[in-house]
Amino acid sequence: MLLTALSWLSSSLFMILVSGLPQPEPEVKIEVLHKPFLCHRKSKYGDILLVHNEGYFQNGTMFHNSRTSGDKQAVWFTLGIREVIKGWDKGLQGMCSGEKRRLVIPPALAYGKEGRGKIPPESTLTFVIEVMDIRNGPRSHESFQEMDLNDDWKLSKEEVKEYLRKEFERHGYPPNDTHHENMAADIFTKEDENKDGFISSREFTYKHDEL
Repeated sequence: MLLTALSWLSSSLFMILVSGLPQPEPEVKIEVLHKPFLCHRKSKYGDILLVHNEGYFQNGTMFHNSRTSGDKQAVWFTLGIREVIKGWDKGLQGMCSGEKRRLVIPPALAYGKEGRGKIPPESTLTFVIEVMDIRNGPRSHESFQEMDLNDDWKLSKEEVKEYLRKEFERHGYPPNDTHHENMAADIFTKEDENKDGFISSREFTYKHDEL
């Protein structure tokens, strides 16, 4: 009886101690469905990715397919800056152009307790995502130097848009002024901390520990 009581007490104390500790963040389950034989670069935070994606509920019902929905075009986004759900930012690191993955994303890394649109609250979601292209993002040290055309250690919105235009053309895509304007506006909203209309090197440099 004493041993039973001590065992119960130890278990109770352990549960109390554990419950008071920070709980680990839920993880994304990643399954590689296809990986190209040649991989010239792998995606990292700050890169711009072009992806096609399919989204499914836990019961297998598809709620989105970029190849058949809307304008049926793949979508561009910058990895790691919360332009997409956190599960994508985590699950799409280290991918090659042409690679396809299945991500199973828990609610905390998707749309959480609130849900969004057709996504109910507390939904675990599955995405099948294919990376079509990877480009240098406008948030790396190298990109900052390329964008800073007058070498004054700060970026204007025009310098950012000019960089985006050149990147698109360099990869054989026509310029898209509306898209460039939206991306530049997003960058300035997030990076122009003192709201002076310029982004300094300190403001702009991408910091991994802030993700």
